[in-house]
Amino acid sequence: MTALAALLRRDIAVALRAGGGALIGVLFFVSVVVVMPFALGPDLALLKRIGPAILWLGAMLASLLTLDRLFTADQDDGSLDLIVMSRTPLELSCAAKALAHWLAAGVPLIVATPMIGILLNLDADATFAVALTLMVGTPALTFTGMIGAALAVTLRRGGLLLAVVVLPLSIPVLIFGVAASNAAIDKPGSFGTPFSILCALSLVSLVVGPFAAAASLRQGLD
Repeated sequence: MTALAALLRRDIAVALRAGGGALIGVLFFVSVVVVMPFALGPDLALLKRIGPAILWLGAMLASLLTLDRLFTADQDDGSLDLIVMSRTPLELSCAAKALAHWLAAGVPLIVATPMIGILLNLDADATFAVALTLMVGTPALTFTGMIGAALAVTLRRGGLLLAVVVLPLSIPVLIFGVAASNAAIDKPGSFGTPFSILCALSLVSLVVGPFAAAASLRQGLD
């Protein structure tokens, strides 16, 4: 547990330092949301109706933007080999790295949601609903994206492979995240079903993601 805690602290510190990638994801997320009202025009009703979808799409793309640094920095400085050969199970190390990535890159997106929801004409209840679904759903984006990051770290043109692998896996999370947000705004009585499925997707990715990523790293580094 001490080694996992040290790995968690190290990855968070690396992600938050200049050039670490976490702030780039937040800036990209804010940029996407800020540009949308200019592209769609001054129709406030339209902005309010598609606001949750814009926030979720921005969060998904921002998460994908920073996932390529999950293992590449460790491979570049040689620490990835030490992580693979350490006595700590590789599955737990992958889970710790994914958790650090979510804390450094995912949580700031959730914190920024209430502030930029105003630009999409969302009221306080709607913004809270979107932030709640992002808090539950973004771990699924991180843990499924970790599989693509592990596959891409040992291959050339890994960034392209990361997008090809991760995007299809992220579509169900996007669908049920937007569905839960819209249900909370329009039909509060039907909020439970898509929200429960979103929670289930995060739990499944939490279990499957570390094992799949660890298997990919062992296969790729052998």
